[in-house]
Amino acid sequence: MNPRALIPVLLVAVLLGLLGSVYVVREGQVGLVLQLGRVVRSDVPPGLHFKIPLMQTARVFDRRFNAVDFTPERYLTSERKDVSVDFVAIVAISDVADFYRATYRGGGSIADMEARAADRLAPIIKDSLRNEINARTLTQLVSGDRGEVIAKQLESINQGAATLGMRIIDIRLKQIDLPTDSDVIQQVYNRMRAERKQVASRLRAEGEEQARLIRAQADRDQAVILAEAERDAQTLRGEGDAEAARIYGEAANRDPAFFAFQRSLDAYRRSFEGGDSVIVLERDDPFLQYMRSDR
Repeated sequence: MNPRALIPVLLVAVLLGLLGSVYVVREGQVGLVLQLGRVVRSDVPPGLHFKIPLMQTARVFDRRFNAVDFTPERYLTSERKDVSVDFVAIVAISDVADFYRATYRGGGSIADMEARAADRLAPIIKDSLRNEINARTLTQLVSGDRGEVIAKQLESINQGAATLGMRIIDIRLKQIDLPTDSDVIQQVYNRMRAERKQVASRLRAEGEEQARLIRAQADRDQAVILAEAERDAQTLRGEGDAEAARIYGEAANRDPAFFAFQRSLDAYRRSFEGGDSVIVLERDDPFLQYMRSDR
């Protein structure tokens, strides 16, 4: 066989060997080297690295912070009220070798390993949070400092997470709900209705009191206005009567005969105004002096 014909084969073999011996760990990642399934090198930093072809394999994991959602968990408060707590954990890989050993289980992709890690973290976090939630009332849990609930248990949670090669950076309570199949919701609604009715009753009572005060003030103002108007009217009537008497007096003094005649005509008009009046008088009665023919 011509030795020159082997050169391309050797070049391809060398190239494949080089490609199989090089791997890259990017920024924010950590590498792990396995030899026949055993960890021989861990916490490989970012950069270009080499491994033995065919005998060794490299796996690269994301070491950045990741948000892991968990299914909502039901807890009991100190009042024995049922609540559903939804939370998310910020996690990171602290020891890639421990993480691999705890989650590999004979196969699967890195995504599968991360899912197994989340499944194993869930009971650790939920059991730790249970102690804090069980010690609080519903009001304290909803309106209190949620960060305090997490801070007291974060250290113990990380002790459990360390067995998985992971570290919990933070846990956030996203939502606290009352389960729909619990009677707590109805109790809360009833209490809210009672509080709203109490507020409404207080507002109605205050409104009625204000209305009574306004009506009383209006009645007083009305009485004062009417009294002042009646006083002014009486004053004006008195002044008018006095002025009329003065005018009548002046008129009577100017022509007493005419004034007597005018008064007699007014008396006749009032006496015979109905049209069917009958007055019986003597012939010489002074009342008829202006009705005699000789006048």
